[in-house]
Amino acid sequence: MDGAVRDCLVAGYKPLIDKLHLPDPGDRHILAGAILGRADVIVTFNEADFPPEKIKPYGLHTRHPDHFILDVIDIDPEACVERIRWDLGHYRNPPLQLADYVGALRAAGLTKTADRVSGLETLLT
Repeated sequence: MDGAVRDCLVAGYKPLIDKLHLPDPGDRHILAGAILGRADVIVTFNEADFPPEKIKPYGLHTRHPDHFILDVIDIDPEACVERIRWDLGHYRNPPLQLADYVGALRAAGLTKTADRVSGLETLLT
């Protein structure tokens, strides 16, 4: 990801970890990175691991990946269609069919995203 998203790596978060309290102590590094990285949102399938009362003081909230991706699609649908088309096209041996791509999204727990991408079939082929 660090090659695709400029400034996505956060350094210097480790001293903050022991000062943070979450239901799963193994998630404290994520909160520490989000704080130091000045994030607005933690995108996670495990929203219960980041209770609002624990993260709101840092200006953070959570968003399920399925909803986050739909938000991104809604912000710039044309760019998303282009990126999905690119992603599909880079599978060459063997080529990836849209139905398989949608199935992989669904299997990953991104059911609403899968439905939306499936509905874009005419734009993607």
